[in-house]
Amino acid sequence: MEYTQLGRTGLKVSRLVLGTMNFGPQTDEPDSHAIMDAALDAGINFFDTANVYGWGENKGRTEEIIGNWFAKDAGRRDKVVIATKVYGNMGADGPAWPNHDKLSALNIRRSVEASLKRLRTDHIDLYQFHHIDRATSFEEIWQAIDVLVQQGKVLYAGSSNFPGYKIAQANETAARRGGTIGLVSEQCLYNLAERRAEMEVIPAAQDYGLGVIPWSPLHGGLLGGMIKKEVQGGRRASGRAADALNDPAVRAQVQAYEDLLDKHGVEPGEAALAWLLTRPGVTGPIVGPRTAGQLESALRAVELELSPELLTGLDEIFPGPGPSPEAFAW
Repeated sequence: MEYTQLGRTGLKVSRLVLGTMNFGPQTDEPDSHAIMDAALDAGINFFDTANVYGWGENKGRTEEIIGNWFAKDAGRRDKVVIATKVYGNMGADGPAWPNHDKLSALNIRRSVEASLKRLRTDHIDLYQFHHIDRATSFEEIWQAIDVLVQQGKVLYAGSSNFPGYKIAQANETAARRGGTIGLVSEQCLYNLAERRAEMEVIPAAQDYGLGVIPWSPLHGGLLGGMIKKEVQGGRRASGRAADALNDPAVRAQVQAYEDLLDKHGVEPGEAALAWLLTRPGVTGPIVGPRTAGQLESALRAVELELSPELLTGLDEIFPGPGPSPEAFAW
């Protein structure tokens, strides 16, 4: 496994991030524990989750599964950089109760305590804001984080799904206050088929020293050899991937992608991950395996070197918008 610094911090993390969103809803606890065992054995030390994972009436279940895994072996916690998130409503099902979501100081404090309990740990290494909160100032947010850092309950703060200007606002506010070091990472939607983050989000992250952590690296399975699997009678596309493939232009683009990789003898899912590992500013993509076999495929991407010819071909199929303002002006 390769390791890198998380943004401008001294924290060393693996170039693959184990995403746990499927733990609970798709993968039961024993299998989830087996995947975490395999990830740790392979050198993955960066695990990502969120307080809302488990979803619906099972919100928090994913953190509990991770906490139970930590509790089985006291040495595991020291080996893992655990990242979780705050924003979504964690109150009882039904209409959201006031102050049970978003980024008020009250909800941040309540959510940290609840996550610590579910994760069975005394601190969270990376506490991420799952979405921007338009109603709460960054002064209030950083005041809450300062207290948690002083208490030793949170070490670093990161963002997720932030636009570039909010990354700038957050870190300029942190610099003025002189407390925490501000955001150290941004977790964003970024992959070959969805490159809009290159316009402003990734440049802002690089300028402010944030590590970029792409989620949905296979774009919901679209980049994982979906057409080939259909032809071979395997798993058919579903959800947004199926809707996308119903568009003739998208289907032709994905077919060209699969044909290019077939020519080079490279598996599509592994190529999509390996491409992200070549991108400036990227710490490591989040892989969310439902099975141990899917984790093994992701691990092969770390050692995969894409030739200049193949990288050029991928750019031709999925060109991306380019940086701003050139993407929309001269």
